[in-house]
Amino acid sequence: MLYVILIAAIVIFWLVAVDRPVLKVKFQGGCIVEVKGHFPPKFKHNVTEIGEVTPFDGVIKVYQQRQGTKLVFSKQVPKKVRQRIRNVFPHQGFRKTKGQKKA
Repeated sequence: MLYVILIAAIVIFWLVAVDRPVLKVKFQGGCIVEVKGHFPPKFKHNVTEIGEVTPFDGVIKVYQQRQGTKLVFSKQVPKKVRQRIRNVFPHQGFRKTKGQKKA
């Protein structure tokens, strides 16, 4: 009985503590260094263009939530760049129910 409680605690800890973004993009000098997850091509083009105009370092993470998607920026990303990236972010490209129609 104790092992069941221990396994449940480990699973709950894993679900809460592990960072699981849908997309993680790392920038260095305005260039994309590392990408993990689905990166829509149009959004990638717009973000690289923003990075060429105003070089910056930092990390952008996209999380899937019930209400939609959430953009999270690291502190190194300047506020003006954050707003420009939010303006070009494709909210429809990160739908939770892909291929399913709502009744």
